[in-house]
Amino acid sequence: MSFREESEPEDLRKPFLQTGSWYRMGSRQSSIMGSSAQIIRDGSISVMLCVLIVALGPIQFGFTCGYSSPTQAEIIEDLGLSVSEYSIFGSLANVGAMVGAIASGQIAEYIGRKGSLMIAAIPNIIGWLAISFARDASFLYMGRLLEGFGVGIISYTVPVYIAEIAPQNMRGSLGSVNQLSVTIGLMLSYLFGLFVNWRVLAILGILPCTILIPGLFFVPESPRWLAKMGMTEDFETSLQVLRGFDTDISVEVNEIKRSVASTGKRATIRFADLKRKRYWFPLTIGIGLLVLQQLSGINGVLFYSSNIFEKAGISASNVATFGVGVIQVMATGVTTWLVDRAGRRLLLIVSSSGMTLSLLVVAIAFYLEDVVPEDSKFYSMFAILSLVGLVAFVISFSLGLGPIPWLIMSEILPVNIKGLAGSIATLGNWLTSFVITMTANLLLSWNSGATFTIYTVVAAFTVIFVSLWVPETKGRALEEIQQSFR
Repeated sequence: MSFREESEPEDLRKPFLQTGSWYRMGSRQSSIMGSSAQIIRDGSISVMLCVLIVALGPIQFGFTCGYSSPTQAEIIEDLGLSVSEYSIFGSLANVGAMVGAIASGQIAEYIGRKGSLMIAAIPNIIGWLAISFARDASFLYMGRLLEGFGVGIISYTVPVYIAEIAPQNMRGSLGSVNQLSVTIGLMLSYLFGLFVNWRVLAILGILPCTILIPGLFFVPESPRWLAKMGMTEDFETSLQVLRGFDTDISVEVNEIKRSVASTGKRATIRFADLKRKRYWFPLTIGIGLLVLQQLSGINGVLFYSSNIFEKAGISASNVATFGVGVIQVMATGVTTWLVDRAGRRLLLIVSSSGMTLSLLVVAIAFYLEDVVPEDSKFYSMFAILSLVGLVAFVISFSLGLGPIPWLIMSEILPVNIKGLAGSIATLGNWLTSFVITMTANLLLSWNSGATFTIYTVVAAFTVIFVSLWVPETKGRALEEIQQSFR
């Protein structure tokens, strides 16, 4: 029996804040709601609307990551910063994100997925304002830290929320919307950076979170979180809203209840408990994928892409950077379509293999540029080769290693350790990202070819890691995936 059949025969009830669902409908369609009620009854549309709203968070994430690329020359000139000081500015987002990552799991567990996104939006808004009105490096640094804190929470919470609300057959595609939104945010920062100065660009960065906050009042809370908290009636209501009011949710309700009962909805998990295989194995996979994602050098490339293109001899470096952003959005869009068809594991292997080859091409191109004169025809040829290699690298990354680690992390972690383990995995990602973004400019100044050789070795190891340890999660319920690690 579905919740719709059990609910009281009222067509509309008052708002209830704990799930954020501002409606509760019975089996009869309300004449007041009209066409809106019909939209809500279509479960797939209801879920997609929820995903589109929370996707504003990853757009903010991407805008933050991309901001440091088109603004580097302007900020250095206006505020008199050195390259090292600007590298600190770029990497401080990762420091803030590490703090946010540590807090993200516990915040999401105690106040829910929606509440944590609301908390994340506020420091993002304040951070952008601080950057926009900065007169010296201190305000830049403070704003970047605040942005990073919000992004750290967003990077954990959004993929978890999407995985917990998505139907089994759509979870991969909807989960990939997280990374697609990040790439859209990156592209928008590159695009607007062509036309506005760095202060106006910071003001534009406020918009995603400004829209996200009111949008969160119109989406239901994660039914799996509500079930874990023992809020049975609200859990069933939330699930019914997400699946559509004409859908029988009894089978899914029972699966979630059994999963919560077997893990103990209020059990306290400590670090010592993570030594059990059912916990450490999925956690190792989650951390491994998220760390390797960053060690590939992707954030070094995206944060300082304009500078990299200049070193490669590309004159219109900001335009080239925007072009890369567009290509990344398109490639991630393809992944969103493919991930529930081809599977997570295959896409990860194809992605990391493509990254290995393209990074090797970039490394060779930079090595050869160092040994030929700049007025040689071969120099311009190598510049084009490095550009092609970087584009191929971004495409390969977007086809798998970009979106899928966050998706797999949200799928494989058992519900009773998701807060603690998710925080650890997200922290690992941002700690590695900090190291990469802090060192990328310095390494490129030292030796561009050697820098990309290091990234090539990491990408090659990723192929091995995925082949040996990462399971396929396509077409399996979250409870089934987590049960397989017992």
